[in-house]
Amino acid sequence: MDFTLTEEQEMVRQAARDFAQTELLPGVIERDEKQEFPADAIRKMGELGFMGMMVDPKYGGSGLDTLSYVLVMEELSKVDASASVVVSVNNSLVCWGLETYGTEAQKEKYLTRLATGEIIGAFCLSEPEAGSDATSQKTTALDKGDHYVLNGTKNWITNGGSADVYLVIAQTYPEKGHKGINALIVEKGMKGFEIGPKEQKMGIRGSDTHSLNFNDVIVPKENRIGEDGFGFKFAMKTLAGGRIGIAAQALGIAAGAYELAKSYSRQRKAFGTEIANHQAIAFKLADMHTQIEAARMLVYKSALDKDSGGDYDLSGAMAKLYASEVAMNTTVEAVQVHGGNGYVKEYHVERLMRDAKITQIYEGTSEIQRIVISRSILKD
Repeated sequence: MDFTLTEEQEMVRQAARDFAQTELLPGVIERDEKQEFPADAIRKMGELGFMGMMVDPKYGGSGLDTLSYVLVMEELSKVDASASVVVSVNNSLVCWGLETYGTEAQKEKYLTRLATGEIIGAFCLSEPEAGSDATSQKTTALDKGDHYVLNGTKNWITNGGSADVYLVIAQTYPEKGHKGINALIVEKGMKGFEIGPKEQKMGIRGSDTHSLNFNDVIVPKENRIGEDGFGFKFAMKTLAGGRIGIAAQALGIAAGAYELAKSYSRQRKAFGTEIANHQAIAFKLADMHTQIEAARMLVYKSALDKDSGGDYDLSGAMAKLYASEVAMNTTVEAVQVHGGNGYVKEYHVERLMRDAKITQIYEGTSEIQRIVISRSILKD
């Protein structure tokens, strides 16, 4: 499999790298401390085409491939995972879901503005009792003829307070199980739609995470995505692509921590020489580099599988599982390489370590990825 990047892909990666260094790095520590949403950076990323990377240009998107999107996610995540997760949700979950399964009217009304970053979206699946188990939806969307009446609560919603468009998964026909679930487009400001307090998180503190409450929200029938009862399949197919974005985020966090550790090891001296010359540190860097390269190959393969039109459920799950574990392991080791300084905010690695943990949890925990992988390899 050829992972040689095209000239266009190299340019996209460099643009993301430059943006991360010039726009995201300044103030990233302060945003983390204050849990400040990077609104200005998100607007600028929209202008660069990062918010609708894989969307057809006729809907305002960049028309790029999944690998280009992965490259951008990796570079942004090296510096600020809070900003990159906004890009991930808007691209992988919201824009992709609407472009792939939405009606032409829905695309014209919502997708064009989402793809340009004029507005941002949120994907609303998780609930207090239905996180990874999407079949156990308690949020209901009762069919009332020309509209649905939406009631329930969604938890841990990225972009929860900053989004304008929300894709909400809800149960319409409980007796049908997963075949009775629908996906609805809900707009901020609809009567009965309330945004709960912002979550106080360990990591990705700049991302805007809220619970959402729906109290007799009237959603027009034209806001349903796909046929009646298509919601569960919509969620599963959308999440499969979402895993690739989160895998790329995990890869970027790991790579960012490794680059900081490598640079620090060449500057810090102990026992008369740079610590990079000590085998204990050199071996850590060797292991980090090897694991990151292996994760990169898995992430790139999953992107190529998606671009080729093949089945990317397995490769995406493997990429997400492995890259998230590498992110956690690498950031812990990066803190260790920094010694006492690794525990101090100004060196960035402690933040990357906190950010890394969420990549093992959202878009399905590591245990869920193992279920997806094992079912795939054992089905024959």
